[in-house]
Amino acid sequence: MPEVIYHRNDSLGFLNENKPLADKLAALHQVVAGRCPSIHRIAVALYDDKTDLLKTFIYSSDGESPLRHYQAPLAGSATLSQIVVQGKPRVVNDLAIFADSLHEHSRRILAQGFGASYTMPMYQSGNFCGFVFFNSCERGVLTENVLHELDLFGHLLSLTVIYELQKMQNLADAITTARDITRHRDNETGSHLDRMSRYTRIIAIYLADKYGLDDSFIEHIFMFAPLHDIGKIAIPDSILLKESKLSPEEFEVMKTHTHKGREVIETMLENFRLHDLEYGHMLRNIAELHHEALDGSGYPYGLTADDIPIEARIVAVADIFDALTSRRPYKEAWNNAEALEALHYMSGHILDSDCVDALVNSIDQVERIQAEFKEDAFG
Repeated sequence: MPEVIYHRNDSLGFLNENKPLADKLAALHQVVAGRCPSIHRIAVALYDDKTDLLKTFIYSSDGESPLRHYQAPLAGSATLSQIVVQGKPRVVNDLAIFADSLHEHSRRILAQGFGASYTMPMYQSGNFCGFVFFNSCERGVLTENVLHELDLFGHLLSLTVIYELQKMQNLADAITTARDITRHRDNETGSHLDRMSRYTRIIAIYLADKYGLDDSFIEHIFMFAPLHDIGKIAIPDSILLKESKLSPEEFEVMKTHTHKGREVIETMLENFRLHDLEYGHMLRNIAELHHEALDGSGYPYGLTADDIPIEARIVAVADIFDALTSRRPYKEAWNNAEALEALHYMSGHILDSDCVDALVNSIDQVERIQAEFKEDAFG
C-alpha cells in the first residue's frame, strides 16, 4: 500500500523561527538563488516620512554591501520617487543607464559591479514605508519568468519585514501613548524626542565601523531612544515638576525612574508577548542605563567604561546635548557651541568620548535636525 502521510521539508519554514530579521533575509536569499541564480543581492531600505529620508536597513549579498549606513532624501531620486507615485515596481535590465547619475547610491551600485535591478515599493496599511531591492551582477536577466518569482518573494519579504517592525512599533506606540497621557508632567516635548532620537542615529552611524554596528542596530536605537525616560511616569509631581534644585532625598527618588523604566518595558514586553523581541535587550538598556557614567559616578548601578552598553552611552550624549540646547521653564537654551563645550568637559569621565566626538564632527547634520524639529513656544 503506498505511503500517503509523510513529512516534507518546508523550504520557507525558517520564517516561522525566532531568528533575527537579517538571518531570515539571508535564508530567503538562498531560496531565491535556487530559483533565480542571477540574483546576487537583496536589500531593504526604510522610509522616514518625517524627514523624507530613505535609510538602509538589512541586506543579503555575496560580498560587501555598497550602501552600508547610507541615507538620502527620497525626493533627491526622481526614479525612486516615481515608483512611489505610480505604486509599481521598477525594472532596470541595464544599470549602465545610470552611469552619468549624480546620485551617490547609483554610483555605489554601479561601482560594486551590479548590472540589473528590480525595485519593489513596500506599503503598510496603504502607506509607503520603504523598498525591496533585487540586484544582479548580470545584465538583461530580469525576464518575465524571473520577475514573476521575484514578485512572490518580494511581497513575502515585505510582509515579513513589516510584521517584525510592526511588533516593535506597536510596543513603542503603546509606551509613547503612556508618555503622552502624562506629558503635562514632564518637560520632554515631542520635538525633543524627535531631535534626540535622530542624534542617536548620527552618533551610531559615525561609530558603526569601530563598534561593528549594522544598519539594523542603527535603526533600532533610533526607534527606541525616545523611550529612555519612560520611567518618569512613576515619579511624583512634587519632584518631577519642581523647578528648583532637588534635595538629596528627592534626587534619590528621581533616580528610581531608571529602574521604573526597566519595569515598564518588561511589563509591556510581557503584555504584548514580545519577551523574546529582537533588540529587546537594547530597549531595556536604554531605559535603565542611560544615566550611567564612565567613571562609575552614574546610576543606578555605578557601571564603568565598557560595562555600560554602547546604546546607553550613545543615548546619554544625545539626550544631554538636546537638553542643554533646549529651553525649559527653569533655563534658557544654550547655543550649540556652549553645549559642545560642556560635552567636551564631560568627555572621557562622564560621557563616552567617541560618542561626543561623533556629535561634534557631525554638527552640520545636527543643525539640519534642529532646523527641521524646532521648539515651539512651550519648548
